[in-house]
Amino acid sequence: MVAERERVFIIGVGCTAFTKPGQRQTNDMGLEAATKALLDAGITYDSVEAAFVGYVFGASTTGQAALYQLGLTGIPITNVNNNCSTGSTALVHAAALVRAGDAHCALALGFERMAPGALGTKPAFPDRPSPIGPLVAVAERASPDSKRGPPMPRMFGAAATEYFRKYGGGVEHLAKIAAKNHKHSVNNPYAQFRAGYDEAAVLASPQISNELTKYMCSPTSDGAACCILANEAFVHANRLENQAIELVATGLATDYLDAFAGRSAMDTVGYGMTRRLADKIFAQAGASRDDVGVVELHDCFAANELVTYPALGLCAVDDAHRFVERGDNTYGGKYVINPSGGLEAKGHPLGATGLAMHFSITMQLRNWAGPMQAPGIFDLPDARGKYGLVHNIGLGGAVVVSLLRRPEFYLADGPDGRDRLGYNHAHELRTITRADVDKVRSKSHSEGLLQLAKL
Repeated sequence: MVAERERVFIIGVGCTAFTKPGQRQTNDMGLEAATKALLDAGITYDSVEAAFVGYVFGASTTGQAALYQLGLTGIPITNVNNNCSTGSTALVHAAALVRAGDAHCALALGFERMAPGALGTKPAFPDRPSPIGPLVAVAERASPDSKRGPPMPRMFGAAATEYFRKYGGGVEHLAKIAAKNHKHSVNNPYAQFRAGYDEAAVLASPQISNELTKYMCSPTSDGAACCILANEAFVHANRLENQAIELVATGLATDYLDAFAGRSAMDTVGYGMTRRLADKIFAQAGASRDDVGVVELHDCFAANELVTYPALGLCAVDDAHRFVERGDNTYGGKYVINPSGGLEAKGHPLGATGLAMHFSITMQLRNWAGPMQAPGIFDLPDARGKYGLVHNIGLGGAVVVSLLRRPEFYLADGPDGRDRLGYNHAHELRTITRADVDKVRSKSHSEGLLQLAKL
């Protein structure tokens, strides 16, 4: 007999500014994001029973180094690296622990300190072959004309070329997608780019690959984000009914044979594994695509956003370019996609990206997102309203898809995270103080470690 599984809720979220590389250390960014999430949840680090910490570039146990500043409580801390889906992978594992009943409260933290310049231009470990080398080779065989630029833009650009060849559309549709994301980011104080580049500016920016210009590509970034997960009993015990958002279904999948079959550049960048996992997650939730109102998807390049629309089932595979033309990806359309500005404008600190997506959707479902708020997601007679959808992908490969929703017991009144932080951190950016850390650190902590923090 299978034991009944716990419901899982996001009860606290925190995020740092996403910035150009080299401005802060990972420990300090991690401390800021985790402190904000704990303040948001109204709990201390003593309540956290396990933590999963994601980053791509860093030494082993860097997660411990960041969290030890909040306390030395002996909890299991697991470090996670799954390329660009690292942050969401940490969240999936934290959620699995809570859903299985092995923890009442778990923390997922992600951060990254990246090097300037295009990702992948220099191998991280030059003494050994790259794990994504076979995928790069398959993509190049599938699209032999896509030779311009670093490997990642070439691969994703080739996926767009395949789409154009099979179904129609062109680079102008990529420019519309990028301009949409840059327009959205103007309202996001966490975003690295807030200039609101229009289509002409996007097309006029430097050419990176055959299909992609600079403003169609996500920048290398530093930043951190954190989500705290808990079961329903914990939500009620801590009176968090007015901000807990249910993680109805979430999952992690890796590549299928079609990624290596050599016939499709779209599949080498995760189209197939996204499509299969999305179908599975919607089935688990008992939801349809029409139940979704707001989406954060992995637009590392505008090309990937284009092919991800049909991979997630938001439109038919031959309709993605017309989906863009209709404006079904922005305010006033069928979905609001990447209201944060997405990776192209908000930034892409690899370990933090997926958790920042869940931060954004959580704030949308709380109705706290202010100028970024997607309209109409609470218009249904059912008080739970519409779902928020998250999609986060890493080549090599791994994809995470999540569906979130207000629970039926949601109460949109009373003290909440905005009161505890003293402002609405969904759309207002502030750093933390030592006094903030003192409110959430555990009883068992090291003053010496805290003194090393640069807040």
